[in-house]
Amino acid sequence: MTEPTDFSAFGLSDLRLAAVQALGWTTPTPIQQKAIPLVSEGRDVVGIARTGTGKTGAFMLPALELLRAGAGLQVLVLCPTRELAQQVCDDTRDLAKGSTFRSAVIYGGVAYGPQLDALKRGDEVIVATPGRLIDLQNRGKARLKGVRLLILDEADRMLDMGFRPQIEAVVRGLGKRPQTLLFSATMPNAVHALALRMTRDAAWVEASPSGTTAHGIAETAYSVRPDRKPDLLIHLLDQPGWDQVLVFTRTKVGADVLKTRLDRARISCDVIHGDRHMRHRTRAIDQFTEGKVRVLVATDIAQRGLDIEGISHVVNYDVPLDPGDYVHRVGRTARAGATGEAVTFVTSGDLGAFRTLEYELERKLEKVHHPDFDFAGSVAMDRQDTSRKRSRTGRRGMGSKAGERLDPDELAALLSHATEESGE
Repeated sequence: MTEPTDFSAFGLSDLRLAAVQALGWTTPTPIQQKAIPLVSEGRDVVGIARTGTGKTGAFMLPALELLRAGAGLQVLVLCPTRELAQQVCDDTRDLAKGSTFRSAVIYGGVAYGPQLDALKRGDEVIVATPGRLIDLQNRGKARLKGVRLLILDEADRMLDMGFRPQIEAVVRGLGKRPQTLLFSATMPNAVHALALRMTRDAAWVEASPSGTTAHGIAETAYSVRPDRKPDLLIHLLDQPGWDQVLVFTRTKVGADVLKTRLDRARISCDVIHGDRHMRHRTRAIDQFTEGKVRVLVATDIAQRGLDIEGISHVVNYDVPLDPGDYVHRVGRTARAGATGEAVTFVTSGDLGAFRTLEYELERKLEKVHHPDFDFAGSVAMDRQDTSRKRSRTGRRGMGSKAGERLDPDELAALLSHATEESGE
């Protein structure tokens, strides 16, 4: 079957086509081409697509066409984070322009009042995080019997965050079994099992292989000593083209410490993580989007839901421990067909996690060694000298030292020899 190359081929209403045109969308993305006709037919759909490929349009355009104005809550979207929920709600309002449909966002960390008002007046679309929605259900304030379409966005992340019990509780609160859509960039076993359990005769559509990153992203890895990571980042920020940079750290404390270091270097930056109040996080994102700050330091809270055009670089300040996290982090750049660069800092202590990451991604990342920051120094830069050193010490290369007693240079050299001998 030929896939539509124009939004008018989907049979969308004039209002929806006008909204699409106002957003500057001209050609449907692959996930939109595959999913919109199926959703419009009433099919359950499991969609696999990278971040930044138009997933919200793939489910919300046909969802809005199915709504009956004034009939109360009919479409429920579940998202893993507040940022993603807000982004989906904003996109929904843009796509619903010109109609009387109302949408609202529900998440924790803010006052209940506006959310209770939205539920009471019967907004047709609710976008929510599972925790706050369950809270309102338990209080008897969220009645979901009229939901006709249930959408799980970024389902893999919701399971990673332990939301499976809440998702199942929400489903139990629904009335007649709704049409169900599940979208994700990765499809681990747990998500696959959830999809099978929640959908019925679903159409599985894949716009990109599970776990792949977007086209247009140049991926590199810098070897660096732990104490030199801030200096390496500042050095890179001095390079041309590093205009709008998103930096991911593993911990909230690490994010705050890095922001302090960048402040001292007089680099405009802000930080978002779970300990910051929602209004502060929103302000930081707005300032980053508007270009008022050049660098946004974040924990994994920002790897979903930041749909910001123009991010030139994503930096994994710490090696992600999960390949899915890596995919979602680097997916913040090169959105909507643009190009970008993803950089990962790798210390000697990260080598095991980094090699696991490459194995799971099924590809090698380009390695960059800078002599001023490289934890391996000249050993990693000059394979020939390393080989001569190994020939003098025998096949073990490091004598009979135990692995835990090797210093970082020796460990890097040992791993280099192992790579050479394995033909990598």
